Amino acid sequence: MAQSGPGQIYLFNDFFTGVDISGVADNSTTRTFYNLGDFRLFGDGVSEIDSGALAIGSDELNGVVRLTTTNEDKHACLLGTELAFDAALMGTIVVEARVRFNNLDTKHAFIGLTDTVADDLSLQDDMITAASTTALTLTASDLCGFYLDSELTDHEDWIMVYNGGTTTGETTVASIDSGDDAVAGEFQVLRLEVTPTGTARWYIDGVLKQTKEGALSTSTDVGVVCGVEALGANIEEMDVDYLMVKANRDWTV
Repeated sequence: MAQSGPGQIYLFNDFFTGVDISGVADNSTTRTFYNLGDFRLFGDGVSEIDSGALAIGSDELNGVVRLTTTNEDKHACLLGTELAFDAALMGTIVVEARVRFNNLDTKHAFIGLTDTVADDLSLQDDMITAASTTALTLTASDLCGFYLDSELTDHEDWIMVYNGGTTTGETTVASIDSGDDAVAGEFQVLRLEVTPTGTARWYIDGVLKQTKEGALSTSTDVGVVCGVEALGANIEEMDVDYLMVKANRDWTV
């Protein structure tokens, strides 16, 4: 619960600068993540020279960063944090991002909270993936957020996923489909709120799409993940206008 003083945690990046990993001439370093303002840039494949986060400014006001994967299956380019948040101690936790895609093919994307934030994180291997065209496999024991998967029948829709709370994680896509399509070339604002009791609310462009009690654990540390992953030998992109995270400070530590 917030107390007097700096009781609010506020992380924000408007992305007027990026990390030009693709411009690194000597990739002999073993570095597996990069600092990008208040956030980390990480994911399986980020250490390779054809992946990274570039600020694009030729036609983008506000500052926009382009997350780019390599052309290898399950390679990801992700923004996020360490395991720094606990819903019961720090809620309401808010994760909000304004994002767009150049296309909606051959990719997976996630924006939200999870207990899985390793430097070499693969969404498909470590967090979530399609079990079929209509169902999901929830690999991470704790996750809550927006998911997009080109392998699904509703491959353009944002799926409102959750796992780890008192309510069993839903794997049937039709039950958690937002009915709101991502549109290639158009920005959307995605906002997730998780209360101290683990109740989650999903908003798209200011419209409440789902409320789920017990969606996320109230005793597991989670971190923020926002990014895109390649499916097959394809380079995938996600443009991020901004990423914002708000929470109360845990005064018990």
